[in-house]
Amino acid sequence: MPDPMVVASGICAAGALLSSWQLRRRALRAEAEIEHLQAELAAERHAASHDPLTGLPNRRAFYRLAATLLTDAAGQPLIAVVLDLDDFKQINDRYGHAAGDQVLISVAERLAGFAGDNLVARLGGDEFAGLLASPTLDRRWIEHATRRLSETVAAPIRLAAGSVQVTASVGLAPVTGPAQLTDALSRADAAMYQAKSLGGARSPRQLVDSVHLAEC
Repeated sequence: MPDPMVVASGICAAGALLSSWQLRRRALRAEAEIEHLQAELAAERHAASHDPLTGLPNRRAFYRLAATLLTDAAGQPLIAVVLDLDDFKQINDRYGHAAGDQVLISVAERLAGFAGDNLVARLGGDEFAGLLASPTLDRRWIEHATRRLSETVAAPIRLAAGSVQVTASVGLAPVTGPAQLTDALSRADAAMYQAKSLGGARSPRQLVDSVHLAEC
C-alpha cells in the first residue's frame, strides 16, 4: 500500500507544477498582449505622422522633423525644397484615380531615392517638400541638383494602361535655422509657382531663389 505521505507529496508536487505552468501561460499571454498593444500603438503613431498612400512623412511630421534637423545641423547648409506636379489633374481625368495614386507613389519613391538620407514628405495632394543637406550654397550646385530632381521626376512612369510622363515645378531656398524654416518654405513655394508660370507643361522647369542665394 502506498505511503500516504508519499502520495500527498506527489499530489502537492503535481499541483505546484500545474500552478507554475498556469502562471507561465498567463505570463506569456500577458507578454503577447503587451506586444500586440505596443504594435498597435506604433502603428497608430506611424499613421498619424505618415501619408497613407506614399508612406512619406506628412505635413505635420515634416515640420517637426525639419525643426529637429535644423536645430542639430550645427551650421551645415540646408536647402528647403518644394515640388509640385504639373497638370496632375489631367492624369486623374484621363486614366482614373488609381493611376493618379500610382503616379504619386512613383514620384514619392523617386524623390526619396534622390534625397537619400535627407528628409522628404508629402504635404498633400501632388505637393511634396524636402530638406536637403548641401555641401555648399553655391548657385551652380543648387541649380544642378534642381535640374537632376526635375529630370528624375520626369522619367516615364509605367501604368496598367501604358506609361505616362509627368513634370514637376521645383522651388528651392536656403534655410539656416529653425526660426527660418517657415520663411524658407514660403520662398521655395513662391519660387516653385514662378517656375510653374514660366515653362510649358512638357518641359522640366526649375527656378532657384536667386535673390536670397545672392545674399548668402
